[in-house]
Amino acid sequence: MQIARRLLCCLLFAPLLPAQLPPPQDSRNIYIPDTDTHFRPIPFWRHASHGTRAQWEERRQFLRGQILSAAGLDPLPEKTPLHAQVFGRIARDGYSIEKVLLETWPGFYLGGNLYRPSGKSGRFPGILRAHGHWIHGRLEDTDLCSNPGFGISMARQGYVVFAYDMVGYNDTRQTPHEFGAPREYLWGFGPLGLQLWDSMRAVDFLQSLPDVDPEQIGMTGASGGGTQTFTLSAVDDRVKVCAPVNMVSAIMQGGSSCENAPNLRVDTYNVEIAAMMAPRPMILVSSPWDQSRNTMTEESVVIRGIYSLFARRDNLDAVQIEAQHNYNRASREAVYRFFGKHFGKKPAEIMTSEQPFTAEKVEDMLALHEKKLPANALDYDGLFAEWREMARRQSEQTRDLAALRRRLSYALAAEMPSKPVREIDGEKIVIGRGGRKDRVPGLWHAGKGSPLLLVHPDGAAAAQKTKFAQAALAEGRPLLLIDAFQTGSAVALRDRSNRFFLTFNKSDDANRVQDILTALAFLREESQEKIELRGLGKAGVWCLFAAAVADPAWKLTLAAELAGFHGTDEDFLRQFFVPDIQRAGGLEAAMRVTAGIRQ
Repeated sequence: MQIARRLLCCLLFAPLLPAQLPPPQDSRNIYIPDTDTHFRPIPFWRHASHGTRAQWEERRQFLRGQILSAAGLDPLPEKTPLHAQVFGRIARDGYSIEKVLLETWPGFYLGGNLYRPSGKSGRFPGILRAHGHWIHGRLEDTDLCSNPGFGISMARQGYVVFAYDMVGYNDTRQTPHEFGAPREYLWGFGPLGLQLWDSMRAVDFLQSLPDVDPEQIGMTGASGGGTQTFTLSAVDDRVKVCAPVNMVSAIMQGGSSCENAPNLRVDTYNVEIAAMMAPRPMILVSSPWDQSRNTMTEESVVIRGIYSLFARRDNLDAVQIEAQHNYNRASREAVYRFFGKHFGKKPAEIMTSEQPFTAEKVEDMLALHEKKLPANALDYDGLFAEWREMARRQSEQTRDLAALRRRLSYALAAEMPSKPVREIDGEKIVIGRGGRKDRVPGLWHAGKGSPLLLVHPDGAAAAQKTKFAQAALAEGRPLLLIDAFQTGSAVALRDRSNRFFLTFNKSDDANRVQDILTALAFLREESQEKIELRGLGKAGVWCLFAAAVADPAWKLTLAAELAGFHGTDEDFLRQFFVPDIQRAGGLEAAMRVTAGIRQ
């Protein structure tokens, strides 16, 4: 059995063999993944060098950082007092319902309902209930999805359930549900991050309740609520058991901006994110009629391979319910059974067949029905301003340059190539990252002494005409000139029209930084001398950020013309557009990290 498991894992996650030569076309212009791409298993060990479980742990830690960066939560904001308001108790047979209003961020309020057992004492498991994109949000009550039915039924079984809003729904209305534009992208400000933060604070709230066991926290949700469920579970280990419903899919990644922040799925997809739950118990509930239709034969098999690394295959379950996109009674009953098993409920306590319930009137469940938001509540502009101020403050207070470098690296989705590939024909050269299928053309002049990488915004041919290139040639120094992404001979068609293009694909400027790093890796293989990196015109900004995230062991000197670039939002929007870059510290962080190597 162990041999079979290992063989299955190898088949699912076989590492990609690096190409010996760069490809004839740059894959970044050809392979443009989006929400409806059919993704294949990611070879998680291609960046690691240890045993498979250790490799996955390394990959999981990396992905956690990527998710938090994309959500604008790197570093995490300060957890301020929730000022929890719990009121309007409705007492029913076997359970009660209360209204809840939490201040998850100073001036931002999250609404919800608390379902509690009655007639029982002790501390109970606490369950987060995230709703999807149904019209009535957490109060949706139909045959296909009854959120109140879930809360009532779970409370009857001895759980405390907190059903809370997505942003823009019900009581949580200080922002629309869909929001975000290029300026917001610079700061990592969007519905995914705001909702993820709300979910973290919702865990804090549940753990603070006297009738909740803080070590027994579960979470579930369907559709967009399923995305919230596996995303929170991926980054917050306090979630001990989870049940994402109708959303863990290799063929559709989510259709809302609350599921598609820029940078979120660069080089990954939902199945890998969901697998980060391992080895904690998880059940995948699917439908044969929506994006989860392959769960039983594809997605669950991939995820079970990860659970096998921990010898915890039995902690993953999967069921398919014959219904449209749903969280219907049959789906809920599957979750009741799974939660009951893993939260240690006795068989008699588990509701294998849901009992009749009556949902309360909507107006009796809303925390802000006929009420105003608290006086300190922020509007959209005020909230965005506070988010930016928080980001600036956190960057200014960070003294660890390695932490700043890490944050910038995530924003740029930068990779330090260990074995760049190359093809040389006289002075012409093409380099790339092994296995990545990118292509960076240029001009290469071998020589002796300190190598110079010279980057011009118009490419290698323009760079060769400059006084810097001519001086290096006269001195016989090694000289590399490149056509960074979409410059010089590398200009090519690239379809950027998909609404969530930046969720899966790096911006042109981020790719230019990557090409500079790839070129530096090539020079490091060629020479152990100190490398001079020089950026001309607006390419100076590319080189500055490349130097900021480069391996400090590469021994660089940097000469970067900033050409009037002062690091304002307008500068980044016009000259160096990279999502999350301002949240990561922007120009000021890059200048601090490179202070010791700038000429």
